[in-house]
Amino acid sequence: MTDVEAVARVRVGGGRSVGRLVCHPRLPLVAGLEAERPVVHIWDCGAGQLRELASVAAELSGYDEAVDRDRARESPAVAWHPHEPHLMVAGAGRVVRWSPAGPAEAVELKGPPPTACYRGLAFSPDGRTLWASPSSGDEDKPWDSSDVLDPVSGTVGSGPRWDTGIAEHPGGGLVATLRSDQGATYVLFARVDSETAPGASMRVLRRALILDVDGYETPVFSADGRHLAVRGNAYDNSLEVFAFPSLRRVLATTLGEPSPGYPYPQEWLDEMRAWSRQNIAFGVRPGVLWVGTPTGTLVEVDLETETAVVHDVPAGSPVSGLGATPAGELVVAGAGGDLVLLSVRGDSPKTRGQDSDAARAAVTAFLDATSEVPEVPDGDDLENHLVVTDGTRTWESDDLATVTIATAADPTWLRIQAAVNNARDQGN
Repeated sequence: MTDVEAVARVRVGGGRSVGRLVCHPRLPLVAGLEAERPVVHIWDCGAGQLRELASVAAELSGYDEAVDRDRARESPAVAWHPHEPHLMVAGAGRVVRWSPAGPAEAVELKGPPPTACYRGLAFSPDGRTLWASPSSGDEDKPWDSSDVLDPVSGTVGSGPRWDTGIAEHPGGGLVATLRSDQGATYVLFARVDSETAPGASMRVLRRALILDVDGYETPVFSADGRHLAVRGNAYDNSLEVFAFPSLRRVLATTLGEPSPGYPYPQEWLDEMRAWSRQNIAFGVRPGVLWVGTPTGTLVEVDLETETAVVHDVPAGSPVSGLGATPAGELVVAGAGGDLVLLSVRGDSPKTRGQDSDAARAAVTAFLDATSEVPEVPDGDDLENHLVVTDGTRTWESDDLATVTIATAADPTWLRIQAAVNNARDQGN
């Protein structure tokens, strides 16, 4: 039995809706990105309280909300330092660093050129390097690579292609990110060994997940590192959860009604938009995933027992954002402009720090079962070096090169691959 209790509540300035919550991985700090303006609010969520510390980034994009509403809705990219109370916020051509000393400490970072327009930021696990995507160095194909920035010297190097966001495994030494395309999305895993190569770039591994189409959110690891959840996609409110390190799919569902097919009826579009894309968080108990709903409730999903319990949350409006603090509390943003801190008490209370042994073991098992992708030469595709799984089947690159039969029940990416192979064979 899990008890959920609201212990603190604040009103976001002017009743603004927060669309995304980013909790610091180790400190009681949470950043909330407004849904309609490029503004980031920062709260201290320690000691059962919510205390706003600052608002940052409204000026970064240089927008006039009255005449430039589309750009006004573009959320800034943000990243917490893994150990320090520092938040990086990226706008058009600028990256600023905020610290708890106050707004005066939101200083501009050296390095990024004025042409930089980062949509994703992440720190290396040791905090020495800032990863940014897309690249600022290639105006023609910016999404083909990324930037690797040194926050101290301001130097900018080149890194591998990634998009959407980067999730650090709680066991250390491993991260997950996305490489998206309209036909398919890869969840790539990369080794990051700070002891041998401080602040180094990601070294992509051969084992990868493959998801249908694109439009996914940043992956989310559970506190014990035994599960990975992915929210998306461009055409459905899908939710998939995979066991780690096996990558076996343990949950696949659609929140709300599945896509009826194009052209989409207006009532379906309205329902799809009602579901927040930032509405999942893993709980303090292993194997428990929380999902926020458009009715303002939270659903507690036990992945082990395959059961779900609905909890009424006193937010008073649809859940627009959901996050979990290092102490295991939940932070819920309501579309009506409220932010609520929830205490979660179950039969077996434990903190995230107690999961470290299991998390490290999961990373070790994953690394032992794969190898790094060799440096990909020009003209070669990364896909030719991957072993991919959708959570139920696994394909070597040679397997996909020979697929010629796919049914309507198969994912879109596999049907496309079969059609391409058939066309190639018929042309020979």
